[in-house]
Amino acid sequence: MRKVAQRILNALGCPKGELSVLIVDDAQIRELNRDYLGKDRPTNVISFAMQEGEGAGVAPQLLGDVVISAETAARDAAEAGQPFVSELYFLLLHGILHLRGYDHERGTPDQAREMEQAEQDIFSVIRREFLA
Repeated sequence: MRKVAQRILNALGCPKGELSVLIVDDAQIRELNRDYLGKDRPTNVISFAMQEGEGAGVAPQLLGDVVISAETAARDAAEAGQPFVSELYFLLLHGILHLRGYDHERGTPDQAREMEQAEQDIFSVIRREFLA
């Protein structure tokens, strides 16, 4: 995970970026989703950006936290016929993109397309370098 995260950060032009990655179960991510996002259900990945809101910019290299539900990732991987590790890497990428300001939910349709394109471009590199 560390090497993949570093490759993602390099591709995004922030090789010195720092983040934490936490792998949890559905109960834990459901609690975070409920408490911080007001959605009382499990999800696959949540990002907590340190460069937003009060205190942003104090430590520019500190990007934030990515929390991934292993249970949801395993279900999603099985449904898509993909290896579990591939799903984990994709969710890591998705979470890091959110930390870098990409937003497919609250942004415009153009911003959603920009995020999707970044996911495709960077994930093709991850597939080639780490999943081949």
